[in-house]
Amino acid sequence: MRNLLIVLALSLSLNACANPASASRAEKHPGETAFIREAVKEFALDPKRVREILDAATYQQSIIDAMTRPAEAKPWSLYRPIFMTEARIAGGRAFVQENQALLDKIEADLGVPEEMVAAIVGVETNYGKNMGSHRVIDALATLAFYYPKRAPFFRSELKHLLKLEQDEKLPIAELRGSYAGAMGLGQFMPSSYRAYAVDYDGDGRRDLWGSRADALASVANYFKAHGWKTGATVVLRADKAAGAADRKTGDLKPSDSIAQWRERGFVSQVSVANPATPAVLVGLDGAGGREYWLGFNNFYVITRYNRSPLYAMAVHQLAEEIGKP
Repeated sequence: MRNLLIVLALSLSLNACANPASASRAEKHPGETAFIREAVKEFALDPKRVREILDAATYQQSIIDAMTRPAEAKPWSLYRPIFMTEARIAGGRAFVQENQALLDKIEADLGVPEEMVAAIVGVETNYGKNMGSHRVIDALATLAFYYPKRAPFFRSELKHLLKLEQDEKLPIAELRGSYAGAMGLGQFMPSSYRAYAVDYDGDGRRDLWGSRADALASVANYFKAHGWKTGATVVLRADKAAGAADRKTGDLKPSDSIAQWRERGFVSQVSVANPATPAVLVGLDGAGGREYWLGFNNFYVITRYNRSPLYAMAVHQLAEEIGKP
């Protein structure tokens, strides 16, 4: 009996060596085995390399803490002052001046004004002064495996990051970004990096950290791809008629016309040539009380970068200030 047990043990050991995938292995992160299978199937990644990367990823409680208190949860009266400062406005004007030739070329090629590109970079990273201190792999692994509320989104972004390493040869262990895993001067998530980043300086790489040309053109390309209309209005302030029912901002895609909003008691302070123009009503709790805006297609495009109407309004107003003579 003892000899039979020894033979069985040796047989199991030899089978495990011949087929390493069958050997049991404790997961470092909950659900990582299923994740690896998904990543291999969806992106044809090397399972051994995926596991190596995940083994090097470390859970960060500070990232979970940051996710529970986003700036976009603040009212407009507190959110706006974060970005609409004299220093941020002056910094934007200096940034445009410093990169004038490049931004002129980007605007000519992609149709997105220089002040809008600068405003995105101003809000995202304060013109490159703060591109994030978290290891991107730690941020995305933490949110993919330990933040159930948005795990599907961050699992997808983690897969895109792994694919980026394969396709772009990025040094994945060294990449630094935001607590949500956004990267570079314009803070692109991995899926956006793969879809919209461009090699604008022609060196054969899409570098959103070291190449200002790539980073700024990628922001403009993102806007263009999402339907930015050159010269079109972004938002207009609206007055609320007495007795009109207040409305919360839901879907930010403009659908109802200016004429329909007028019938409901929300009238633009500036006349618009075509009352059939689609708009979305945006209500914000400002420093002086409730304020209302009609947002058009270009406002919606800004919200594709960040889905918060507060973010879009801050970018728009910062761009207006940067662009003033």
